[in-house]
This record gives sequence, C-alpha cells and structure tokens, in this order.
Amino acid sequence: MKLSTKGRYGLRALIDLALYSENETVSIASISARQNISESYLEQLIAKLRKAGLVTSVRGAGGGYKLALPASEISVGDILRALEGSLKAVECPGERADGCEESSFCVTKYVWERMNASIQKTVDEIRLSDLIRESRRVKKTTQIHTADKTNEPCARSEKS
Repeated sequence: MKLSTKGRYGLRALIDLALYSENETVSIASISARQNISESYLEQLIAKLRKAGLVTSVRGAGGGYKLALPASEISVGDILRALEGSLKAVECPGERADGCEESSFCVTKYVWERMNASIQKTVDEIRLSDLIRESRRVKKTTQIHTADKTNEPCARSEKS
C-alpha cells in the first residue's frame, strides 16, 4: 500500500485544522499557507472530509472549517479511508464473494490477511488527539533547540 498525496496532505491538513480550530474556525487559505498545499487541492480534500463527517463548515463572516468531532474520536484510519478508500496492502480475490479458485488452499492469503489487519489496527489506534500532542511536543522541542543556537557564543576567533 502506498498512500497518495490525498492521504498524506489530507492528514497534515486535518492536524493543522485541529491545532488551530480549538477557539475559532480555520480558513483554507491559512492551512494552505502553513502547510504549503494549494488552496484548490485543499478544497477537494476538505470536501471529502466533510462528506465523511469529520469536518464541518461555518459560513459567513468569520467562517471557515472546524472538526465535526472531538480529536480523540477521530482516528488516522477514519481520515485515510475518507481520502483514500481502502487501506489494504493487497486486495486478495479470495476475500470476495465470487472468490478465487485457489482460495481454499492458498497459503499466501494468510499473509495478506495479516498484513491488512495489521495496517487497519495501527491506523485505527492512532487518534488525531495523539498527533496534536506530538505536534505540540515537536514544536516545543524545536523552539528550545532554536533558542539554544541563537544564544550560543560566536565560535569564530578574533585576531588582535
């Protein structure tokens, strides 16, 4: 399974929306500026997320977007499935009703089922709230390291 830009950019956009929409709605333009994703592409992604019930819009002055549910109730799996569809690494014909002639004795089917189940479990266990916490931690750590570098004495030696 390889995620397209829909999944990768959409996840980034939703993390951004969650971070900045706690007290007010967020515009597509502001997400675009912070995440360096085109506004037209973001509009397509947000439309899919709205259709899935993950995002709501507010019209009028001060309008924009916000989460439709608490971040703790939205999984990465919810987001990626809304944007990408199936997250299966392998679409095994043996899992369909019309099936596969070899499905009753296919050993590799076991591998594909385990891989798919593992992917689903992983993305469903990670919550948007987890990513918000991680984003804040990374930002705080980055600010500390940046501040440390600006306070370091100059390493150049001066000649008299």
